[in-house]
Amino acid sequence: MNKILIIDDDPTICIMLQGLLKKKGYETDTAFSANEGLKKFGSFKPKLVISDFRLPDINGLDLLKQIKSLNPHIPVIIMTSYAEIRTAVNAIKLGAYEYVTKPLNPEEILVLIKSAIEKSKIVEKVDKPKKIEFIRGKSPNSVQIDQYISLVAPTDMSVIIEGESGTGKEIVARRIHEASARKNKNFVAVDCGALSNELAGSELFGHNKGSFTGAISDKKGQFEHAKGGTLFLDEIGNLSYEIQIKLLRAIQEKKIRQLGSNDDIDTDVRILVATNEDLIKEVNNSNFREDLYHRLNEFKISVPALRDRKEDIKLFADNFLQLSNQELNKNINEFSDEFIQKLKAYNWPGNLRELRNVIRRALLLSTGDRVETSALPPEILHYQETSSIDNSTTDLKLIQASTEKDKIIDTLKEVNNNKSKAARLLNIDRKTLYTKMKQYGIEG
Repeated sequence: MNKILIIDDDPTICIMLQGLLKKKGYETDTAFSANEGLKKFGSFKPKLVISDFRLPDINGLDLLKQIKSLNPHIPVIIMTSYAEIRTAVNAIKLGAYEYVTKPLNPEEILVLIKSAIEKSKIVEKVDKPKKIEFIRGKSPNSVQIDQYISLVAPTDMSVIIEGESGTGKEIVARRIHEASARKNKNFVAVDCGALSNELAGSELFGHNKGSFTGAISDKKGQFEHAKGGTLFLDEIGNLSYEIQIKLLRAIQEKKIRQLGSNDDIDTDVRILVATNEDLIKEVNNSNFREDLYHRLNEFKISVPALRDRKEDIKLFADNFLQLSNQELNKNINEFSDEFIQKLKAYNWPGNLRELRNVIRRALLLSTGDRVETSALPPEILHYQETSSIDNSTTDLKLIQASTEKDKIIDTLKEVNNNKSKAARLLNIDRKTLYTKMKQYGIEG
């Protein structure tokens, strides 16, 4: 029986979920705080964790990090409010399987749980060759991605795939693999953002029994699992400097060494990596090795944000609608014109992942022949683009340091504290924005 751990300080939510999941044959346990949840995680040994973002002791993101350090493959679903959508996007970056918004929809949570557990059964995250279901966009940006994939796929070049979280970077990597000479071998995806420094070496290169506390048996690393195929390293910028050195050796010498071993193992893999950070800036800040960057950067593909290819929104929405019909056993095949207009007006901080969730949720709430705007969440239904800020006058790089704090505060106010939009208007990345907010004591 599949076990599910529910962590929420609201007993009503816990009781509701327990009753729902018990009817579907799941075994559950509950915890009312993060610390209690971590204790039960070790003893209960769940196949999946459902956790609220707001907990009495630590927040859901910190809990997520701790769970992933204990077991990087365990799927975690984060529960959040509509007002915390951007926080939920950050949770995805840290390795959450998905997020759901409160009030919970029983059908939605059951679909997510079933999908998450099925995927987690492949513990090593090794994907056998399979046909990729992918809708190609028609916008100039999407057409260019298709052209780049066609050019680089037949080669054995390493590729950096950059773009915001949720833009479909792993899909691009899979398409490269499927169009390559390695397509009949494994495609292995590793979420580097979900790996602690202690686990990264073991996960990538493997370990010998007794090489560290908890190493109760020999384990092959993902380099060995991907032999002859493709190794996709998502959020590559999260790897520690020490692991970066070992990765560079593996790429250059085509050899790896398991933890606790003195013997080299030959490797034959193609490396594809993804990042939502500017790796050049990370190199300049001494957070990422320059030699590793140049070794990986044999070819680069930039995946645009959904807000930059709005011509594709209707196409993507139609595809997600058909997939959601299959998942939820429904038969609604169209959107109202106003619904699509609302989708195109929104800025999509969560990109394709957020669009997929919105369509699935809207379908659940729809009872007529088509999906209407009433099924949209408030942040999309009432969204208004802020256009009063002139990018040329907010570029933080052109502003004197003495006025920097005021400009950050003013920009955050103008965009209703939307960090992603503020960072774009200030011409800095979000990581830099958070650093400066902390430096100046700006709350947000």
